[in-house]
Amino acid sequence: MRSMGGEQVQETVAGAVALLRTATDRDWEAARAGRLEWSCRDTAEHIASDLIAYAGQLAGRATEAYVPFEITLDDGTDNEGVLHVVETTGALLAAAVRTTPREVRAFHPYPFRSADREGFAAMGITEVLAHTHDIAEGLGLAYEPPAELCADVLARIFPHVRPGADPWRTLLWATGRGELPGRAPVTEWRWRNNLVIPAERLTLQGVTPAAATDLVAGGDGGFAWVEGGPFQGTRDAAGMLLKAYEAGVHRPEWGVFVLVRRHDGRAVGGMGFHGVPDEEGRVEIGYDLAEAARGHGYATEGLRALSQWALAREEVTSVFATTEPANLASQAVIVRAGYTRVAGDEEQLAYELRG
Repeated sequence: MRSMGGEQVQETVAGAVALLRTATDRDWEAARAGRLEWSCRDTAEHIASDLIAYAGQLAGRATEAYVPFEITLDDGTDNEGVLHVVETTGALLAAAVRTTPREVRAFHPYPFRSADREGFAAMGITEVLAHTHDIAEGLGLAYEPPAELCADVLARIFPHVRPGADPWRTLLWATGRGELPGRAPVTEWRWRNNLVIPAERLTLQGVTPAAATDLVAGGDGGFAWVEGGPFQGTRDAAGMLLKAYEAGVHRPEWGVFVLVRRHDGRAVGGMGFHGVPDEEGRVEIGYDLAEAARGHGYATEGLRALSQWALAREEVTSVFATTEPANLASQAVIVRAGYTRVAGDEEQLAYELRG
């Protein structure tokens, strides 16, 4: 899978700076940045502030709040100087992304209070793309970033947004900066980093549409799997996620998760919901485990953690799981996780867990 890392951050910054450098002789203070209330100068400084803040979160391993610092520019800094600061802060974020281990997550307030290195890279890139558009609009410049980059950003931190034929126009619409035929204007927006649910020996890491695309194509989805992983069930579940994403009905918190061991960062299996809770508050969970990871209680631990997470939501009254009568190992996992058998026939057994 094409990773979103330091190289993409620097390429995005370089493209933005190259365009804005053609207009450094203009009065950026007097020009309003697109639809924003800020001037073009304020907006350029904001880009630099975001990039250094994200670098600080990763480098400082901040888990509860933002690292308490701000960036200020020296008095008399001209437009070229501002761009130099943007280049520098972009390089710092790129370096932080490159040197941060995959499993590290740092604080970001919404929606799930954390992001990994790819999430911070994607957020930084989005800030550069969106605000360069704002400045370019204010200065009368044409700005068109690479479509592949925009599609990658959408598939990582905008999983709730139905992809469109033009990724750049879709990203502008998703951030309240444009219109798309057949879609209502966006007045409030948020990106969505993947949800990670902690367990004792595992973390359950939400699968993004970008990762699902790679899993469906036979890749690893960006995870380091144990031997024999991922199991086919995980790839099938990723295919269902991808269909929901392409239809614009994917809800990340009710999607697919990969079970990752804490001690070595290895992925051992997949687990997730078959959809959002129904009108009665029932939601179904399915799972599989790579053969090399079976017999260690990972499925039970993951199922217990995901079930309890679901039951803590107001819209959920019960969680259920099904298995074949001949699959005694799966039945044992479900029972150990606290489920009770509620129905069954020759083809399928149903188990339920209530809050």
